[in-house]
Amino acid sequence: MRDPETADGGPPNPLSGASNALAAEPSAYLRQHAGNPVHWQPFGDAAFAAATARDVPVFLSIGYAACHWCHVMAHESFEDQDTADYLNAHFVSIKVDREERPDVDAVYMAATQAISGEGGWPMSVFLLPDGRPFHAGTYFPPRPMPGRPSFRQVLEAVSEAWTERRGAVEATAATLARGIAASQPAAALRLDGPPEPLDAALLGEAVAALSESEDEAHGGFGGAPKFPPSAVLEFLIRHAAVPPAAAEAAGSGTAGSDAAAPDTAAPDTAAAARDMAGRTLAAMSRSALFDQLDGGFARYSVTRDWSVPHFEKMLYDNAQLLRVYAHWARLGGTPEYPAAEAAEIAGHTADWLLSRLGLAPDQATGPDTGVVALASSLDADTVVDGVHTEGASYLWTPGELESLLGPADGAAVAALMKVRTPGSVGADGSPLHPGQEITGGDAALWQRVRPQLAQARSGRPQPGRDDKVVAGWNGLAVAALADAGAVLARPELVDAAERIAAYLERVHWRPEDGPGRLMRVSHDGAARGIGGLLEDYAFCAEGLFALYAVTGRTRWYELAEAILDAACGRFAADGSLKDAAGESAQVTAAQGGRDSLELFDSAAPSGAAALAGALVTHSALSGSSEHRTLAANILALLLPPLAVRAPRAAGWLLATGQAALAGPVEAAVAGPDTPERAALHRELLLSASPGLVVAVQDAAASRPVPLLRGRGAGPDGAPQVFLCRGMVCDLPTASVEGIRARLATMSS
Repeated sequence: MRDPETADGGPPNPLSGASNALAAEPSAYLRQHAGNPVHWQPFGDAAFAAATARDVPVFLSIGYAACHWCHVMAHESFEDQDTADYLNAHFVSIKVDREERPDVDAVYMAATQAISGEGGWPMSVFLLPDGRPFHAGTYFPPRPMPGRPSFRQVLEAVSEAWTERRGAVEATAATLARGIAASQPAAALRLDGPPEPLDAALLGEAVAALSESEDEAHGGFGGAPKFPPSAVLEFLIRHAAVPPAAAEAAGSGTAGSDAAAPDTAAPDTAAAARDMAGRTLAAMSRSALFDQLDGGFARYSVTRDWSVPHFEKMLYDNAQLLRVYAHWARLGGTPEYPAAEAAEIAGHTADWLLSRLGLAPDQATGPDTGVVALASSLDADTVVDGVHTEGASYLWTPGELESLLGPADGAAVAALMKVRTPGSVGADGSPLHPGQEITGGDAALWQRVRPQLAQARSGRPQPGRDDKVVAGWNGLAVAALADAGAVLARPELVDAAERIAAYLERVHWRPEDGPGRLMRVSHDGAARGIGGLLEDYAFCAEGLFALYAVTGRTRWYELAEAILDAACGRFAADGSLKDAAGESAQVTAAQGGRDSLELFDSAAPSGAAALAGALVTHSALSGSSEHRTLAANILALLLPPLAVRAPRAAGWLLATGQAALAGPVEAAVAGPDTPERAALHRELLLSASPGLVVAVQDAAASRPVPLLRGRGAGPDGAPQVFLCRGMVCDLPTASVEGIRARLATMSS
């Protein structure tokens, strides 16, 4: 290894003695680069201070563990000694996991798109020592390609510009920072006063706008690449659950309260929403996007018909899709996509989450038994004979199927699952892609051979797992496992949700830090790195409220309330809303000194939308007018411009708006914990009402949830349910039939 301090005549490198500093990082993506000859540093003040001291620019590389092209560039360039020597001599190199630091990823993605007109990962950004970008791109090859320079050419050009044209470089950085600042939305929120009214017509218009971009032939929206539209599907399911009502019902509120009028949906938009959701859910679960052997969904499809997935599997996708499929089953499905089929997919997805991403106590150092937290992802690539090969674990050839199953069954399965020669993924084979409902003799064949195929595949090399625990994504999983456990009558899923919630409380939540602080990432049972972002607080609060609704344990309500209060104090206390609380001065500099707020959903709901949803739920349970007002004003600020113009990027806002317009409906389950109370509680949990919020009396709690105050058993000591809107309740009912009838009139 050549001495990097003198290679290519570059300036001395004070970090050369420390060499690569990634070996102890919590991110598997960073640890994957710990053996590179590049002297990588984690994102932080020390690395930027070194760049200032050496008077060299920063090379910032952003990716994630499951990213195929990140592995490609690492092998081609970051493992190459000559390239590493040049980087070490002329730059301070920083490696960032976009999943660990989405705030870093967001600002430099904006810069990359502004500079190059493209975005994606790996992302390659060149910065001033104060964090402001001045040049950027994505993947750069080791040798020039048409329209794309080699990585070494880029490094040399940037270094030459830094040395010879420093003024122009700094001017570019200043202009770019001002542009990023100007692009940040002005999210001024009213924190007091009456809630802004929400126009119910917007939701029907959003359904109509979504129908214009639906791919009716293949399900989903738009063309290839095609991503699972999880938040949009949740909105469509909620909209489909709102029954048509007489026009006069829409104009009648709850007497003596400021509650919203019952929501109504026009018959055409409710039916359209149901049909769109069903087509997409069916297409995805019957395709190669869904792992037909092991369960779980891939990140996206590179083809319009979902036949060729990009094979990485992410916790945030599968947590959301588990909940959506469970909610579709609860809604009742359609003849084209029955509830029973969706319930089966939900069950397989839950099993995959726990078996493949589940971290046991020895991996997360917790006292519990069973899964206590969930890892972040499985890689797109599988390492076979030392080579990263995308999707290698999942591909089959007709010959492999016939060798394993025999000529007749092998040929039949190849035809059923569209496995052909040459394969749909190069010459290496094809993923299993039925592309339609499997019925009759095909279903019998598939049930017979599936265990044999699964066992054979388990003997292959498997994709790597990123075992960092991200708070927000585990919060999404808590909600999904709780809801799925209730709908599918699988209490073990609810138990898993409680263990994950307990891990978040024990490892990620720090109540002693001011109003409380939630840490974003943990590894090996210890929280590491930055505090949580808005999305972490909001997703965790959402998950804990869902868990409380299913279990009735006030402990989870109280933790959700504490996290939500801390979120409001940290991200919405000054009359504006922001995604991060100034975790890095360099990020602030890169966005022109302004706070950032992402309005649009990405792979997961936006933090703003998720916060609004958690606030709607909490205000219904607590009666908090402050939280109700804040939720209403987030919706009023963000929803109108997005609902029709960009509904595919505003799914969770739309879903939250649907819940808010439903009242929301508040259900208080009171009285002794008996089988009769369990039946009433289960009836509520099986309701598809888009705005139903459930509170259950907990004899072990030191203080009741506010919705339950003053509400107890009936005159005969039997349990009963109070159904309310705006904390104003109808007469209680003690029967399942009574619940159904009341919910039907209150907008179910």
